Amino acid sequence: MRASQLLAPTLRETPAEAEVISHQLLLRAGFIRKAAAGVYTYLPLAQRVLHKIMQIVREEMNRAGGQEITMPIIQPAELWLESGRWHVYGDELFRLKDRHGREFALGPTHEEIITDLVRNEVHSYKQLPLLLYQIANKYRDERRPRFGLMRGREFIMKDLYSFDKDEVGMQISYQKMFDAYTRIFTRLGLKFRPVEADAGAIGGSSTHEFMVLADAGEATIVYCDTCTYAANVEKAESRLIAREKQEAQPLEKIATPEQKTIDEVAAFLGIAPEQTIKTLIYHTEKGLVAAVLRGDRQVNEIKLQNLVDTLQLHLASDEEVVEKIGVAPGSIGPVGLKGKVWQVIADPEVVQQNNLVCGANEDGYHLKNVNYDRDYAVDLVADIRMVEAGEHCPRCEEGKLLTAKGIEVGQVFQLGTKYSKALNAVFLDENGKQKEMVMGCYGIGITRTMAAAIEQNHDENGIIWPLAIAPYHVVVIPVSEKDQQQREAAEKIYSQLTQLGIETVIDDRVERAGVKFKDADLIGYPYRLTVGKTLAEGKVELKERRTGNTRVLDVEEAAQVIANLVKEELARY
Repeated sequence: MRASQLLAPTLRETPAEAEVISHQLLLRAGFIRKAAAGVYTYLPLAQRVLHKIMQIVREEMNRAGGQEITMPIIQPAELWLESGRWHVYGDELFRLKDRHGREFALGPTHEEIITDLVRNEVHSYKQLPLLLYQIANKYRDERRPRFGLMRGREFIMKDLYSFDKDEVGMQISYQKMFDAYTRIFTRLGLKFRPVEADAGAIGGSSTHEFMVLADAGEATIVYCDTCTYAANVEKAESRLIAREKQEAQPLEKIATPEQKTIDEVAAFLGIAPEQTIKTLIYHTEKGLVAAVLRGDRQVNEIKLQNLVDTLQLHLASDEEVVEKIGVAPGSIGPVGLKGKVWQVIADPEVVQQNNLVCGANEDGYHLKNVNYDRDYAVDLVADIRMVEAGEHCPRCEEGKLLTAKGIEVGQVFQLGTKYSKALNAVFLDENGKQKEMVMGCYGIGITRTMAAAIEQNHDENGIIWPLAIAPYHVVVIPVSEKDQQQREAAEKIYSQLTQLGIETVIDDRVERAGVKFKDADLIGYPYRLTVGKTLAEGKVELKERRTGNTRVLDVEEAAQVIANLVKEELARY
């Protein structure tokens, strides 16, 4: 490819709208352009990267037994009503009507469509297992699209769905996909971790997210410094270390005027925040829920919502708390609370401690020496808190938990019969009995993976692409367009590289060498071959983008040396 013909409009200044590195560099390097909030046009360089990601994904899906199909983006509301998700999915679902008033949605995911297809075409156990996938655009009406391709309204995704005759078969399909995802992200040249996660709106039981480790990641992951345990912070657990209980002291009511927060109460009484009880009131469609935990801990709202099995969960307003409980939030405690709310749920950590301080359910007062069982009761004791770095690993004896930031690029779900039951996707087993298919679903964000690769691979000069997904492998730069020998040598090497199957750009633009070098670094070509003054000695200079290392090559051997380097590196994946 000739740079003079390549549509790669690079920018010297960072656009004000770009918040994260990947967004900044994709715009500056001429990979994308914004069409609307969360909607982008992919220019030629981006298209090449996306095609390479898709090809690796496609190869591994086919290797695992997947069959590629294409499903409609426009999905009839009837299927979503049948699955029960039309009213549950929320405002992120793009909804529209045709000229006849029939309702449709732009597909954010395709569980309904694929289940409808399979229930109409598969009727016998002999047709199972079945793994069907597509690579297509998805649509989610994000409230606040941000971070470029990280959180957009239109994006490219690979989604595969597995159908099995039983739980054992689903576990086999799930492991196939887990292994395939591990190979995919390894081949892409990314540093990643599979972590236990929450299933969210997709539903189902067990699920893992594949996280690319990067400081700009929106997700926090928790992992063990000793074993392989890793989980999204929404799902993470820790091992509870038993504490020796003190002798229970008499319950005492004390005045705490104007002391409302945990820190204020702890400071006023001269105790540590961990010696207090935090009681938060949540609103759900079923009624108010009280979350009781240690004062220095944070509620994990995902865990809490899963426990109470509600569609909505958010902190109750001060007005609602006063109306229903009769006291302002700063003075709420678990003593006498059961019966005033729908459910009281306590974290295991807080019930094992005693002689704690909590709100007295009376404005301006707290209770001292509060003990579980003696002074208060709850409906359920369950893990409802955020895990913190430094806690003990739940899987091994020696490990301590650490945290890191990650970008979710893929997720695998064990759906079970959630959708097959709702949409009556059944088959006849070996005994002629009708059974529901057992499903799994598996997604990879193609466009998000491109952005994540940049978040993990860049420097102050631009992108540093992993070779496997770089838009081109090499850029050949003649330093002087006026020097005929340099031009001819550059053209010859460019031709040789192309014939050797190496994806090459020759920067034949009438520009200063400095501009060409800056663009080469910004775009992130893995190798830069400079044809300059050393040509008089029969030499050219090769620079590796990732390391900055340079080496001098004989002009006659340069193309073959570079081809060998590229092919050897690609063969490692």
